[in-house]
Amino acid sequence: MFGLGFQELIIIFFIILLLFGAKKLPELARGLGKGINEFKRAQQGLEEEIKNAASDKPTDKELAEKISKMSDEEKAKLAELLGKK
Repeated sequence: MFGLGFQELIIIFFIILLLFGAKKLPELARGLGKGINEFKRAQQGLEEEIKNAASDKPTDKELAEKISKMSDEEKAKLAELLGKK
């Protein structure tokens, strides 16, 4: 774990215990746990949003079908928007 041995972790824990006291230690750990969980949820939400955005993109075949169903007037407007004549 981060290249630290068991003895180093015990020393760090002891220093934290001295700095914050036994009463504050569970409160600090609870806050740290909530922060980590919130970060994980945000990360998962972002990953899911990216996957959804990628899957919502219509395929060329779907676009071709939609264009073929358009009227001549709609096709002319589309060509004008795309800069084609």
